[in-house]
Amino acid sequence: MRRVTRQIALLANPTAGRGDADRILDAVTERLTVSGASVEHLIGDDAEHALELARKAVADGVDTVATLGGDGMVHVAVQALAGSEVSLGVVPLGTGNDFARALGIPTGDPLAATDVVVRHQTRRVDLGRARRAGTGSVPASDTWFATVLAAGFDAAVNERANAMRWPHGDLRYTLAALAVIRGWKPVPYRLEIEDASGEVTVREQPAMLLAVANTESYGGGMRIAADADPADGLLDAILIKPVSRLEFLRVFPGVRQAKHLTHPAFERIHARRITATAPDVVAYSDGERLGPLPLDVECVPGALRVLV
Repeated sequence: MRRVTRQIALLANPTAGRGDADRILDAVTERLTVSGASVEHLIGDDAEHALELARKAVADGVDTVATLGGDGMVHVAVQALAGSEVSLGVVPLGTGNDFARALGIPTGDPLAATDVVVRHQTRRVDLGRARRAGTGSVPASDTWFATVLAAGFDAAVNERANAMRWPHGDLRYTLAALAVIRGWKPVPYRLEIEDASGEVTVREQPAMLLAVANTESYGGGMRIAADADPADGLLDAILIKPVSRLEFLRVFPGVRQAKHLTHPAFERIHARRITATAPDVVAYSDGERLGPLPLDVECVPGALRVLV
């Protein structure tokens, strides 16, 4: 009986890996090919082009779309794979890699992560879906996310850092955070929350930040929603309620070690859906810019088939 060749589309970020992307792409391709798979490279000119290529691969019937890059490439892939039977493989080569970390995929060894793709053990996980209502001539739009949607201080820092040309790396985000905190005030959120039982409540809640999490971390290991379960059918909405700027600067760095969990300003809300409204707040998901609130955010259980 003829063996059916496994079809893998490898969605690669050519700038990932601090200049080593080409060499690692060749090594990953060889490892997949030796396993008996047929490998097609998908290398977009930008995120929009990469998504177009990924959607075409799914339509053409590939078995797996594997990403070679960071959470930004995962974000592109899930827009094409959400709700489908096509598996996502993740070969981390970025600076964040929070999705891979959440699922136990090796983050420091691309070939070890490639072996996860080769073994083809699948798991269903949830995705978040952020919906923006249409206005006038602008139609409604949906954006899927795999890790965390940020809509507060953290998102404002991302926005500021993206506008900076210098310096590069972590120092840019540190400087952006210091610039943002100087004028930061609690945001007056309006939250419409649907809980696990389907009961809906409305809250007017000022807070320093709002993060709606599918997995526990963002920003390369900042465990804002520590121990969040990406397969429980719920999102973890995290609030840091009003504190002084000095206190916030003391607490926020501890997010990486999940020290904020015991702070009295911390609150975790489990929700099927949460509609967040606030003035002058721009949201980010998986580290990518979404745009201003309001947004309707819901958990879609089992929306993604991923190799683990």
